[in-house]
Amino acid sequence: MIIFRYICREILSSTVAVSVVLLLILMSGRFVKYLANAVAGEMEPGAIFALIGYRIPGFLELVLPLAFFLAVLLTFGRLYVENEMSVLRACGISERRLMGYTLVLAACFALMAGWLSLSVAPAGMAKADILLKAQKSRSDLDKLMPKKFYVMSGGRGVTYTESVSEDRELEDIFLAKTSGDASNADRRLVLVLADTGQQQQAEGSSDRYLVLNKGYRIEGVPGQHDYQITHFEEYGSRLESKRPDTRTKMETVPTSSLLAADDLKSKAMLQWRLSIPVLLLVVTLLAVPLSRTNHRKGRFGKLLPAIVLYFTYLVALNAMRDALESGSVPMAVTILPVHLVYLAIAIGLLLTGQPRKSIASTKQVA
Repeated sequence: MIIFRYICREILSSTVAVSVVLLLILMSGRFVKYLANAVAGEMEPGAIFALIGYRIPGFLELVLPLAFFLAVLLTFGRLYVENEMSVLRACGISERRLMGYTLVLAACFALMAGWLSLSVAPAGMAKADILLKAQKSRSDLDKLMPKKFYVMSGGRGVTYTESVSEDRELEDIFLAKTSGDASNADRRLVLVLADTGQQQQAEGSSDRYLVLNKGYRIEGVPGQHDYQITHFEEYGSRLESKRPDTRTKMETVPTSSLLAADDLKSKAMLQWRLSIPVLLLVVTLLAVPLSRTNHRKGRFGKLLPAIVLYFTYLVALNAMRDALESGSVPMAVTILPVHLVYLAIAIGLLLTGQPRKSIASTKQVA
């Protein structure tokens, strides 16, 4: 039990460290993308951290197998480099026994990865997808930022406001738009200046309008002198209505719905989710023989080829999933052959390169 606790402690500490690093990399990349959308007015700044929080289970689903794979490589590599493996063998603890200890820990991580893949990650992705659709369906007025010129959707014009209150009431508004065909040289320019404005929805309709109060409307052709200047107490401009995105991403579909579905994409997604825990167990069997090293190579000697082998495994799974979705491979084949191929590679690596037992002969001296 002492050796088991020692191996578990070393692998767990390495897994946590690698997981944190990989999570920070993934989250920082996603954060930069969301931040750019928020700066451009495509997203509310307050939605960024909510979106990242909903995506964390999906990130962990992909990070855990790789983190555990690297943790086993680093832990066993250190045992070889620091001669601890030789000491363990001298005490009667073989590599197979250590691999059994590792598989017990791998089974716990596989259960966690399966729970994330089948339950938590789809639920988080569904909430993130709802939030993203809500951000994309916002009107031009909802995206308006104070003291910043904003190009309206479709390039229909430019708007500016000095300040925006908490209830989205605008102050000191400038609106410039063109009327007529863009190819017409005599198209008219419309400028609107108003003290205040707010968004209103028409009764019995989903149409929304920007209602401006106390201002001027100036219309004319640039370069000519026949401008029309109109003073108004209230002026309404219809905002472009966006159709809500009703498409459903397969990543957001609950596993229970995938089990009841009969289409190719649902079946392929179900097999992918079931493949995550299997992937973790198979890469554990790959990591143990790949960690064999010596003092000259160091504990990182086989790290690069091991990572390449891991990503070829992941690419093969994705390729088989795409083939199943497109129907180019019969659904009866499933993703299982890919796992069997890399399981065979793991067994081959375990059988080859085994340390030979040295037989020492003793002589009795009379």
